[in-house]
Amino acid sequence: MKPIFAVGDVHGEITLLDELLENWDKERERLLFVGDLIDRGENPAAVLRRVKALADNSDAIVLKGNHEKMLLDWLESPSEKMHYYLSQGGMETIQSLIADSLDKKTTPEGLAERIKQESAELIEFIRNLPLYYEEGKYVFVHAGVDFTKDDWHETEERDFYWIREPFLFGENKTGKVFIFGHTPVQNLHKNGSSGIWVSSDKTRLDIDGGAVFGGELHGVVVEEKVIAKSFTVKK
Repeated sequence: MKPIFAVGDVHGEITLLDELLENWDKERERLLFVGDLIDRGENPAAVLRRVKALADNSDAIVLKGNHEKMLLDWLESPSEKMHYYLSQGGMETIQSLIADSLDKKTTPEGLAERIKQESAELIEFIRNLPLYYEEGKYVFVHAGVDFTKDDWHETEERDFYWIREPFLFGENKTGKVFIFGHTPVQNLHKNGSSGIWVSSDKTRLDIDGGAVFGGELHGVVVEEKVIAKSFTVKK
């Protein structure tokens, strides 16, 4: 397999992403993003544009995270979903996707319509993102899979980008190694550190370093038989 440079949850941190990508070997490695490109951070729209350009101009793989799904859900039901989406960092995404300053009198429906029109290509890009990528013994996914299924491929769509404890601490009999984000590693390390988290059975690797919360943005290079190296940037 071609080595894969996998990037953890970016959450709009464009400066950190650009810094991390300086470690990417364009000639040798394929880029992969585990989702949650948007919400909360410095400039979510800039991250979306950068990642879409990478996907358009290289063989980069981009997975759908729960925050991409929340944006799509809000666009479909603006008034109903507005409060929840804003509570999850959605305002930073909305503001960055709209070309000029927001009119305080604009309704949720008006905001959603503007984004659908002004950022149509970005929204279509998000809408078509896959839920996981599998190659060799590795599976890349945003949140995880359902180990109670006879075949993990039959995981419910929502679980691919929302599942936590059953995946994090369940018994993995799939024969696969899962590389994922979604759950900030600070919640898994007993000391609250920002380093990459590895499950006790060595079959799960969490690369969500909680960068947007003052942690780290992680990148790992995955080769056929080994996690070859890792990179970390932080503010």
